[in-house]
Amino acid sequence: MFTYKIDHELELALPRPELDAEAIYQLVEKNRTEFAKWLPWASNIKSPKDEEKFLKDCLQKYGKGEMLLTIIWYNHKPVGTLTLNRFHASDKSTEIGYWLDKDASGKGIMHRTVLALCDIAFTDYDIDKVEIHASVKNDSSNNVAKKAGFHFDGIHRAGELLRDGFHDSTIWSLLRDEWQNKKKQDRLKPILLFS
Repeated sequence: MFTYKIDHELELALPRPELDAEAIYQLVEKNRTEFAKWLPWASNIKSPKDEEKFLKDCLQKYGKGEMLLTIIWYNHKPVGTLTLNRFHASDKSTEIGYWLDKDASGKGIMHRTVLALCDIAFTDYDIDKVEIHASVKNDSSNNVAKKAGFHFDGIHRAGELLRDGFHDSTIWSLLRDEWQNKKKQDRLKPILLFS
């Protein structure tokens, strides 16, 4: 398994469709009611075979340099996915997409994995801007962007078509120089030792 280790609990891994499809499908099934509100694709995944096909399609796009889908592993178990959805050559930007099992929420998993994926985007893909788009009503996704230090750029009216119609969407961004400054500041923070 090709992985990017984040810390002692978390890593991102390229999917292995035949091996990972069942577990990822079970997570989608378990969270389907919540996902259906914000993720239109959730209704298209109706079996492990559908998930396997989706993961294979994502790997083909990865091979063509069109996207990067990773599986989030927390304590050696898959708990969600994190994706660089598209690469826009015209402005060297990409968009992050993510979902997480409800039982894994509240542990800082999305915050840590989004920051790790930003590092991959800026370092390995030479991206200048990473964006997160979310429905204005999707508090969880908007909180992830805010906590990760993304700048709130504004609202795109009728920016997302969800199952109940069009929704306004928020646009958040993080620029390469902001990322570099954040990393520099984090290195300069004093370490407090308690005895």
